[in-house]
Amino acid sequence: MAEDRKPAPAESAPEAPPAAKSGALTAWLPLILAVALMPALAFGMTKFVIVPELQKSLGIKTAVPSAAKGKSADAKKMSVPFNKLLVNIAGTMGQRYLLVSVTVVGTGGEEFKTKMTESDAQLRDVAMSALANKTLADLEKPGSRNLIRSELINAFNNVLGDNSVQEIYITEFGIQ
Repeated sequence: MAEDRKPAPAESAPEAPPAAKSGALTAWLPLILAVALMPALAFGMTKFVIVPELQKSLGIKTAVPSAAKGKSADAKKMSVPFNKLLVNIAGTMGQRYLLVSVTVVGTGGEEFKTKMTESDAQLRDVAMSALANKTLADLEKPGSRNLIRSELINAFNNVLGDNSVQEIYITEFGIQ
């Protein structure tokens, strides 16, 4: 009887049908696409949506290649000195002063210079108001001059009614 018994053949696991193998790839496909496409999508959104919107809201114009500018009077840059703005520093009860001189650079040639001259009193008032709001701590922070530049560019462009002011150079900056 022992001889009559033959060992049963070992049953092997059934092989997965081909549809199940491709189903595994299909299950991973969304993850693979997300990992591959997210960096490209992030780059595109940053370059073409976020940065242009920030530049527009801050009043920053993008650089135009010199070949596209042409030789019109509007493309000519003109610098106008804006000397001796003396203001009290906020929070010092009139004990400390800030003396600032700037040079304003803008596009429009002689028209820009004329607009700056005609609006001199209003531009000085706006600049002095912006500077008088600064505390001593604000002025001593790293990058405070860049912040002052951007605030003055925005304020001057608001007064002049266009984005003709491109740059502001701080030529004198003294705290006493």
